[in-house]
Amino acid sequence: MDNTPILIGAANIQQKNSLDKLDEALILMDKAFKLAAKDSSPKITKYINEIRVPKGFWKYRDPGAWIAEKNNFLNKPATYVSKIGVLQQNLINEAIKKIMAGDINASLIIGGESRYKLVQSLKANKEYKETKLIQNPDHYLKAQSDLNLPEEIKELSHMAVGYYAILENALRHKNKSSVKQHKKIIADLYEGFSEIASQNKDSLISKKIKSHEISESSKMNPYQAFPYNKYHCTSWNVNQASALIICNKRIADKLEIPEAKRIYPLAASETNYMNPLIQRESMLKPLGMKLAAKFIIDQLNKFQKNVDFYDLYSCFPVAVQMFAESLNIKPSKSSTITGGMSFAGGPLNHYVLTSTVQMIDKLRNKPNSIGLITGVSGVMTKQSYALWSSEKITNFSHKDVTSQVEKLDIPMLLSHKKSGEAKIVSYTILKDKKNYKKKAVIYAETKNKKRLILSSQKKEFIKDMERNEWIGKDINFKNGSLV
Repeated sequence: MDNTPILIGAANIQQKNSLDKLDEALILMDKAFKLAAKDSSPKITKYINEIRVPKGFWKYRDPGAWIAEKNNFLNKPATYVSKIGVLQQNLINEAIKKIMAGDINASLIIGGESRYKLVQSLKANKEYKETKLIQNPDHYLKAQSDLNLPEEIKELSHMAVGYYAILENALRHKNKSSVKQHKKIIADLYEGFSEIASQNKDSLISKKIKSHEISESSKMNPYQAFPYNKYHCTSWNVNQASALIICNKRIADKLEIPEAKRIYPLAASETNYMNPLIQRESMLKPLGMKLAAKFIIDQLNKFQKNVDFYDLYSCFPVAVQMFAESLNIKPSKSSTITGGMSFAGGPLNHYVLTSTVQMIDKLRNKPNSIGLITGVSGVMTKQSYALWSSEKITNFSHKDVTSQVEKLDIPMLLSHKKSGEAKIVSYTILKDKKNYKKKAVIYAETKNKKRLILSSQKKEFIKDMERNEWIGKDINFKNGSLV
């Protein structure tokens, strides 16, 4: 029996209609499945043994069971819901491994969001309703620990933008760029992304956004966390859904799936090691990312193959740049096939499914081609890499480097000193949601190599931080604030 895993069906949905024509996430996921079944074969419902869903903003307990029942699946599939903190690529990897082991014939992996409908409902002062699903899934997967420390949450809240801005500023300092130079670098990069998005039929935007419009804050592009404005940030207020159907070769043959539509998973790697940002000795080159990238590069070298299409995870510009560096490529508009999460749309917890669907389209239209997709969970906490091929080159290979990293990447200790001296490791500036006053949040390191988080609302400090480099500066602090 040939258990070669093959992706046979893929579909994306994007809705930007008037409120009365917008669907809730559950209906979006159901529609995406129907399109993926049409893309493969309607008879696939006889063979799907499991449904995997990454948790979104929605409150449904088990959307997979609802979809299976509504579409008359022959067998009662096992259902999985993966909480935020579980890599989206991990759902794909686990399905592929179960197919290869002969445990299942086929897997449906599906995600959806309807935040756009929610926002439009609020604007129209109308009630937003979700279908009530109270039955629990067969398997509920979650990360082993929290993504951020209480000390970080106190100053940066749970919103990702502040943490990624900390990373972005650290990258600027590493690259020895001035504040002005780096703002232009990331704005130019995202101008290119917006151009790709404007040509993407499933994109949130329909026109290119110019570099200066991204770089400068405005009513349409408000300040978020220095150096980020809205156009630098993922757009999660979307009505989008994605579905992937993967099965073994025996089922693909039985369903008479044309060779031109068969896409093969070639290799994947992931790291699930959890280390809060403040405790990472190397914030910009995490060991897990380095090892996971090396595995993929080694696979490409072994097969003597080059990558034809990239989609580097793009929640914020620093993610694109870090992934590009890990793969020894230069970040550019060719780093995305969708146009990125700011412009194509960045659904909370299923963008990797979206990018994978679009990668399938690219590979189907170019014989003997290879695509590479990366993913993230948390604040560059976990990373994934995946290679897909339009031809079967070899059996799928997978590597999880987590246990290797756990032994080597030791979290830095935190300092509990109330006052003293330290050196700035990185920083960002946020606007208080209540009074709109700016606050600087500083990651610092003491002379005995312990980390701490400081803050300041002094206008003269903040103004200078937005214009000049403060990373590497020796500072004094008292009661958690700069003095």
